[in-house]
Amino acid sequence: MSLPAYLKEQIAPQTEFLTVQGPFALESGAQLDEVQIAYRTWGERRNAAGNAILICHALTGSADVEAWWPNIIGEGKAFDPEHDFIICANILGSCYGTTGPASLKPCGRDRYRADFPRITVRDMVEVQRLLLDALGIQQVELVTGPSLGGMQALEWAASYPERVGSVVPIGVGGRHSAWCIGVSEAQRAAIAADPNWQGGYYTDDAPPDKGLAAARMMAVCTYRSFESFEARFGRERRSDEEYQVQSYLRHQGRKINDRFDANTYVTLTHAMHSHDLARGRGTYPEVLSHIQSPALVVSVSTDALYPPAEQQLLAEHLPEARYEVLDCAHGHDGFLIETEALGKMIARFRSGNRTAAQLRVVSSGSE
Repeated sequence: MSLPAYLKEQIAPQTEFLTVQGPFALESGAQLDEVQIAYRTWGERRNAAGNAILICHALTGSADVEAWWPNIIGEGKAFDPEHDFIICANILGSCYGTTGPASLKPCGRDRYRADFPRITVRDMVEVQRLLLDALGIQQVELVTGPSLGGMQALEWAASYPERVGSVVPIGVGGRHSAWCIGVSEAQRAAIAADPNWQGGYYTDDAPPDKGLAAARMMAVCTYRSFESFEARFGRERRSDEEYQVQSYLRHQGRKINDRFDANTYVTLTHAMHSHDLARGRGTYPEVLSHIQSPALVVSVSTDALYPPAEQQLLAEHLPEARYEVLDCAHGHDGFLIETEALGKMIARFRSGNRTAAQLRVVSSGSE
């Protein structure tokens, strides 16, 4: 793997790698000479015939679903390796094994860093398609993911409807809002203000000290809610000079420096801006009306970053949508916290889809 040591340490030993020789054309018109894809699977390959599941991760996630989405994969869970074949790929532009800004260029001497081309959510889906093709999987029962992962799930349904049985987008709308774009712009400004940032480059392979940490601290404030912070921290102090909430945010800043790459953060937040199912396809309601895949659209009740109104609008225009709310005080990150309740929602949705499919078969046979 052509990654700095501190990033290699974050990649699970069960991770597999596929190298696809290019050129791989991006929506921007740029191209990559080759793409390495890091991915993990759970369950037996034979299960893929009817129960292939594609999980798409969020902004700073990885292919290691068990590390960031507990209680979703396992015996009796939403996705059970005994019956399902589950795939999760690290997305294009990330830093956990798939080609991105932290990767070495094909020449093998320099990293892409700020030279990595602009990418879109649709580019991420195309890389996942390459992986599924290589694995011999032409159809998936369900594509799901939270936040940026939900954007990918929706793009799968719009771009490859013949390959997608159903989708479960969580905590995301069908297009990126001005609010989200503004929040990301402020975070990138914090990264650019880092004294070690030199036109998009850091001086060495060590993580930065300040910029990415500040961006993460901003992000965490949008990932949680007023109620969550009040209940957890209130006005409690850690010392005479520091409130508990300050200590928590600084801790989150230190953690992101130990496990992520600043240029990757810039690349992926720009890519999220591209998310608009209607882009180049028609009007928003019209494009949604053409997506026939059954969908479970999930809101987090206290989500301030992707408010439930966005998911309600999405579900209103998707012809085969079911809408549910994850009642949670923790804000956007609720999908990472209330995973047992979320898993039950997904399991009910899958069960309903199976029942509907069986009824269609019976009805067809009776004719």
